[in-house]
Parts: sequence; structure tokens; C-alpha cells
Amino acid sequence: MMTQKEKIGSYSIGVNVLLVAMKGGLAVLSGSVALVADAIHSATDVISSVTVLAGIKISKRKSKNFPYGLYKVENFVSLLTSLFIFLAGYEIVKTVFLEPFILKRQYLPYAMAGLVAAMGITFAFSRYELRQGKAIGSPSLIADAKHIRTDMMSSCVILAGLVGGLFDLELDRIAAIVVVLLVFKAGAGIFVDAFRVLLDASLDFKTLDQVKTIILKNPRVVAINGLWGRNSGQYKFIEADIIIKAGDLEKAHVVSRRIENHIRAAVAHVDQILIHYAPQKRETRTIAIPLRNDRRNISEHFGTAPCFYVAKVRERDGVLLSEAYETNPFAGEEKGKGIKVSEWLLAKGVDTVYTPKGFEGKGPGYVFSDAGVDVTLTEDRNLAAIQLDMQKKTHETQPLNHELKGKKGGMF
Repeated sequence: MMTQKEKIGSYSIGVNVLLVAMKGGLAVLSGSVALVADAIHSATDVISSVTVLAGIKISKRKSKNFPYGLYKVENFVSLLTSLFIFLAGYEIVKTVFLEPFILKRQYLPYAMAGLVAAMGITFAFSRYELRQGKAIGSPSLIADAKHIRTDMMSSCVILAGLVGGLFDLELDRIAAIVVVLLVFKAGAGIFVDAFRVLLDASLDFKTLDQVKTIILKNPRVVAINGLWGRNSGQYKFIEADIIIKAGDLEKAHVVSRRIENHIRAAVAHVDQILIHYAPQKRETRTIAIPLRNDRRNISEHFGTAPCFYVAKVRERDGVLLSEAYETNPFAGEEKGKGIKVSEWLLAKGVDTVYTPKGFEGKGPGYVFSDAGVDVTLTEDRNLAAIQLDMQKKTHETQPLNHELKGKKGGMF
């Protein structure tokens, strides 16, 4: 059973055969050298359309020798299509300068009417094929549609030449030369696009930037070390090297799969995504503790806590690098306070939250779990007690130092 791409490829062959017959007949009728050149151009379209259809059929195959598929066959076909376009340009040049033709003015109105009909067919089908090619993501169909569209543009120039012929203006050969320029321009564009893919050129910046944004939206992603992508036929292959906050391989794999699913949902025609992930090597740890208005006692209400004590500690020796009392901007909110506060703390880079009550089944619990934030339950009721407990744990490894400028002593 034929696929949609194969059906459109077959339609293209039929349309091009019809155009060759129409333009060839009109050229004989009118004696127009430009119409002869355009008929030659359309004849090469038939050859390129057959090549496109063959490429679509071959590109679907996979084998042990080609485990990544034969998708690039489509790009190779696009390259061949561009060569056929160049061949058409050469044939047109040869015809314009070497073949003698005399316009038959009495038949020019009929030739003009037939050419307008051919232009209508060309315009309608090229729009249809281009739209379908973009929807399917087929580079060969898109290339074929652009190729056919050059017929319409060249026909406009030829029509102007025929109109000039009615008024004894020698525009026919000039029109043929303009057709050649349009043909070579179209061929060059298709050639460059196909050649870039065959040489594994990178995906376009817009797509890579979209993928980068998706990856960084995951709260467990700390950094992107590298991001690469390439096209192969209509499909995209994406590879990323990321640093994530995850305590074990199972969690890291879950994060990787989630990122992959989000990329596939947002970017069309992705065949494979390879994500290399490594755990974060934390050099510092940022803690947050909900406090009451006195900034000493622990608040039992996370979402409505008036302020938070936020401190950054060096992981290897417990040195306090910075500390601040942050006013809770969402304490007065009616709904969703807990989630908003959680996201606010994440934006400040918090890794650990101390709280007298757990977050099981609550919004903050889900936010912190997704982001890999450690939630530590504490029975201490004031900030000084928590500081003392943390100091004792650090002293089990080595004495602590304090590096806050202008301070003596302090939390640690």
C-alpha cells in the first residue's frame, strides 16, 4: 500500500508529464524558443519526480547494515533533483543560442491561453505538494515542489515574451534567458540544503534553541555541557550532555526519559534522542528555613511563614559563604501559597529545606521532589538549635571555618 509521500510523488510525475505535453504542443504551435526551453525544463521535472519517488521508497528501509535507516537517501535525491535543474538550465541555454525559431504570431493568442492554463496547474500543484511536504517533513517533496514552482515563475516570463511578440518586440529569447537564471537559482538553493544534510551539518539554530529551552525547564537539570543535532532525510537526531540533580541512576534515567518525551512532543520528526547525564558534583549547598516574625523561631506554616533564612554553605568543610533573611512575598496569597513559595526558593538555588512538618501529598512536596531538593524534617523549634545540629554534623568530619566578611562567629 502506498504511503502519502508515495502518492504525492506519483501525482507529481503525472502533472509533469501533462505539462511537458502542453508546453511541447504550444511550442510547436507558436514557434516560441522560450516555450521549447520550458518544455525541456518540464521534461527534466519528470525525471526528477521519478527519482524523488524512488528515493522515498528506498529511504523507508532499515537493515542490519544500516541500523540508523536510509533517511539520507531523500537528501541524496534532493541533490540529484538540483542536478536535473542545472541540466534543464544548460538545455535551455543551448536551445536559445543555437536553435533558429520564428514566432508564428497568428497562433500566439492560443499559445498564451494554453500557457496560462499550464501556469494554473503548476501553481495549484506546487502549493499542494509544498504544504504536504512540510506537514510530512519530507525534504524530497519540498524540493520537488520548489522545483515545480520555478515552472510557474518561468512561465510568467515566457508569457511576457509572447505578449511582446504580438507587438513585434523581440522578447522571446530574453524571456528564455530569464528562465535560465530562475532555474539555476532554484537549483543552487536545493543543492546547498541537500549538501549540508549529507555532510551532517548542524540543525538550525531555532530548533537547537528550542531543545535547549526544553532541557533547562526541567528543575533537576543543573547545566548543559553540550547539545548537538543533525538532519537525516525528514528526521532529526539529537544528542545532549547534561548535569542533573539525582541521587541514583534510576532517578537520573527517569529525568532523562521525561526530557526526551518533552522534546518529542515539541519538535516534529525526531527519530532518536541520546542524552548523556552525569550527577551534579555539589561544591556548595543552599539551605532554607521558614521563620516567624522574630527571625528566631521556626514557623510551622511553610506557605505563610513571614520570612526564610537562606544560607549557602561550602560542602567539603561547612564554611558559611553567605546568609540572608528573605521576606516571603507570597505569605498573603489566598491560594497556592505553598507551590509559589517552593518555586520562589528554587529560583534562589535552594538545595535543602528544613521544616517541622512534611509535605507528603502537598504541592511543595511535588515541586521539591521534581527538582531534587532535600526536605529535612526537624524537631528543633528555633534557628539556633538547627544551626547547632548542623555544626555538630560538620564537626564529625573536620572543624569549620567562617568566611563571612566583617563577622566573627555566626551560624557555623
